[in-house]
Amino acid sequence: MSDTPQWVASGTYGEACTCDAICPCITLSDPTRGTCTAVVAWHVDEGRFGDVALDGLNVVVALHAPGNMVNGQWRAALYLDERGSSGQRDALATIWSGQAGGHPSEMAKLIGEVAGVSAVPISFETDGRRGTLNVGALGAAEWEPMEGQGGQPVTVANHVLAVAPGYPVVVGRSTRATFQDVGIRLDVTGRSALVSPFRYAGP
Repeated sequence: MSDTPQWVASGTYGEACTCDAICPCITLSDPTRGTCTAVVAWHVDEGRFGDVALDGLNVVVALHAPGNMVNGQWRAALYLDERGSSGQRDALATIWSGQAGGHPSEMAKLIGEVAGVSAVPISFETDGRRGTLNVGALGAAEWEPMEGQGGQPVTVANHVLAVAPGYPVVVGRSTRATFQDVGIRLDVTGRSALVSPFRYAGP
């Protein structure tokens, strides 16, 4: 860790999973269906790992949790934006595997098995409420926000199991969410989806 350069990454995160909306995992409750399978995406608006710029790149983690997510033992695979150079992909892998410290290192503690790391075409577009994700030929997701009071989106703040600490999440439902690779499979509609800004930094 002492040789890790200073780094920062900020942008938008989104996810779709097999839980019923609103996802109970964010309050440390058991998944609504006993286990949870999710596809989680990040778009880096601004980022730097030492001298390596990360602006505009995407990262995806597909995971399966066999029970309550806080108990760990997740099976996870990491997907890096193939548009990045080898140096950029190495930087993304170092950050999102948890090797560079910061909040990703806390999430990495919950992973029991890394099923793979690969570079694939990734597109992730969101207006902070709706989202569209494509992970090459492996999967795709689209979601819409839940409508709350006055037509405003439903949000949850200060949730415990936060992918993006410090930011409230907009709660949505998937209009579709599919993924299949390395034994991780997702194929649902009308289930939980979340989106929010994120900012990670280290060491």
